[in-house]
Amino acid sequence: MYKAYVLGERHLIMGFKSVGFELIPVEESSKLKQELLKLSADPDAGLVFVTESLVQERLDIIEEFRQRSKAIISIIPTHEGSRHTSFSMISKLVERSIGIDILGKDINK
Repeated sequence: MYKAYVLGERHLIMGFKSVGFELIPVEESSKLKQELLKLSADPDAGLVFVTESLVQERLDIIEEFRQRSKAIISIIPTHEGSRHTSFSMISKLVERSIGIDILGKDINK
């Protein structure tokens, strides 16, 4: 059976425990890569959420994880509000795959 994980600041991820996620508290973005590399080697990892506040400066780590693991990884906003990091990544992937930006450049319209 696949497992679901959430990585982020402890106070932001505690609620996920009640719905069955395994918590991986990461307080500094410098430690995120190390934790994601461990998870990429776990064949039981099926779903991984990472808080937007932790990953916003290190999107390359998300891409590296996707290349190493079959698990689905997604960036989730926090109570501080969304910075649209996940939408921007999806928009770039769609544009690269089909050749045009069907989602639009301005997400605040």
